[in-house]
Amino acid sequence: MKKFQLGEFEEIVMLTVAILYDDAYGVSIKKEIENRLNRGVSVGALQSALKRLEDKDYLESHDKNATQERAGRPKRYYKITALGKEAMEYTKETRNSLWDAIPSISLDVKFAKLFNA
Repeated sequence: MKKFQLGEFEEIVMLTVAILYDDAYGVSIKKEIENRLNRGVSVGALQSALKRLEDKDYLESHDKNATQERAGRPKRYYKITALGKEAMEYTKETRNSLWDAIPSISLDVKFAKLFNA
């Protein structure tokens, strides 16, 4: 399978776009990440990640819903492309494979405390 590169924050953004589905635009993505992960997200970091993901063809965007309160500016909505779905599946499989390869004793908290490991 083709290798895909997703950084941690990019993966979080992709997962959030998937969660929000038809309501994935900048502010909603930012709020969802902050609420679910209890961590702050700067607008700049989010916009940079969205741009990188579009450049990789993992996301695509379109404008809609221009409103007066936004001074006639439309919201930019994001959705995952077919290539983005492949990247997410590859990332999930890779992570699961790594987790499955860890010997159970390696993460045993009781064992670690017993031997100060």
